[in-house]
Amino acid sequence: MVTRLRALGMQWTAVVPVLAIVLLALTWGRDLPGVVVAVVTLILAGAVLAAVHHAEVIAHRVGEPFGSLVLAVAVTIIEVALIVTLMADGGDKSTTLARDTVFAAVMITCNGIVGLCLLVGALRHRVAVFNPEGTGAALATVATLATLCLVLPTFTTTKQGPEFSTAQLTFAAVASIVLYGIFVTTQTVRHRDYFLPLTKQGEVIDTDSHAEGPSSKEALLSLGLLGLALVGVVGLAKGVSPTIESGVESAGMPHAVVGVIIALLVLLPETIAAVRAARRDRVQTSLNLALGSAMASIGLTIPAVAIASVWLSGPLVLGLSSTHMVLLALTVIVGTLTVVPGRATPLQGGVHLVLFAAFLELAVTP
Repeated sequence: MVTRLRALGMQWTAVVPVLAIVLLALTWGRDLPGVVVAVVTLILAGAVLAAVHHAEVIAHRVGEPFGSLVLAVAVTIIEVALIVTLMADGGDKSTTLARDTVFAAVMITCNGIVGLCLLVGALRHRVAVFNPEGTGAALATVATLATLCLVLPTFTTTKQGPEFSTAQLTFAAVASIVLYGIFVTTQTVRHRDYFLPLTKQGEVIDTDSHAEGPSSKEALLSLGLLGLALVGVVGLAKGVSPTIESGVESAGMPHAVVGVIIALLVLLPETIAAVRAARRDRVQTSLNLALGSAMASIGLTIPAVAIASVWLSGPLVLGLSSTHMVLLALTVIVGTLTVVPGRATPLQGGVHLVLFAAFLELAVTP
C-alpha cells in the first residue's frame, strides 16, 4: 500500500509540471474567463507543490548548501524573466515594477519566510539553532545590495527623481553581480561548513552522510521537472495577474499590491521548502533559502533590468520611498539582533512576522 502511494506521488509530481506548461501555452496572452482562472489557479498550486518536491530531491542528492542554492537561483532567474517581460509590455506602471517586486521579495524572504521558519522551528524544537557566521554573512550581503540598489537612487543628484544615471546603474549592476558571485563562492566552496545545519550542541550536520540520496538519473529528472514547474508557476501567475489587477483596482488598493501578490505566488515554493526544513530542525537550511532568495532577487534582477533598460522606453525608478526605507532599516537591525546569538526563540520569529505584517498593511494602505 505504501509503495503504491509513493508511486502515485511520483506520478503526480511528474504530470503536474507538464500539465502546467501545456495550460500555459494554451492561455498565454489571452483574456481568461472566471472558470479558466479557477482551473489555472488550481494547476498553479499543484505546480508549486511539485516544485517543492523536486527541489527536495535535488537537495538530497547534492546536499547543503547546494540544494538551497539551486531552488533560490532557479526561482529568481524565472522571476527576473517575468519582470523583464512585464516591463517590455510598457505603460507608466512598469517604471516601478522592478523596484516594487525586488523590495517585496526582500520583505517576504527576510521577514515572512525567516519569521515563519524561526517560529515553527522554535515551537517544535524549543530553540531554533543556526550558524551565525554563515547567516550573518548572508544578511550583510542582502543589506549591502538593498542599500546600493534601492536606497541610494533616492539620494543621488546626477539625475532627477529616484533614478540612477547610466554610469550609476552600471556600477550597481556590476557590484550586484560581483557581490553575489563572491557570496556563492563563499557558501559553496571556501566556507561551506558555515552554511550547514547545526545540532543543539553546535555540531555541524553534514546531510550528505545520512540516508542514501536519489540516483543521478532521478536527480536530473527532478531538475528538469523543477524547471518546468517553476516556469509554469511564474507563467501562470502572469496569466492570472489581470484578474488580480482587476480585483485590486476594484478594492481601491494601490497598484503595488499586484506586485506583492505575484511575489508571494512566485516565492511560495521556497516558503514551503523552508518551513519543511524548519520542522525537521534544519533551520540553517531555511535561512539559506530565505536570505539566498533575497540576495539572488537583487543580485540578478538589477543587472537584468539594467541591460533591458537599453531598449526599454521610459524611466527606471529604483529608489524606495521614505516609508519603505524605514521598514528596510528596521528589518536589517532586527535581523542582525536575531542572527548574532545563533539561537532564536518564538519571540524572534514573531517580531519578524510583525514586520512582515506591517509591510503588507502599508502596501494596502500606504
